[in-house]
Amino acid sequence: MITKDMHISDILHRYPQTLKVFEKFGLDCFECQIADYEALEHGATVHKLNVDELLAELNRVVQD
Repeated sequence: MITKDMHISDILHRYPQTLKVFEKFGLDCFECQIADYEALEHGATVHKLNVDELLAELNRVVQD
């Protein structure tokens, strides 16, 4: 299960299928150096995204 406090790079490494979700939300996290240090919640906030919607979609993809 993905949580708000997980680093974005950890999510992408552990669950590569989430890349499409990040892209859907307009996040190019796989190209961003900050992804190694940035928690999901902070990244979503910086990009003015609803973190709960992003989190729900990410978890939906990893559970399929």
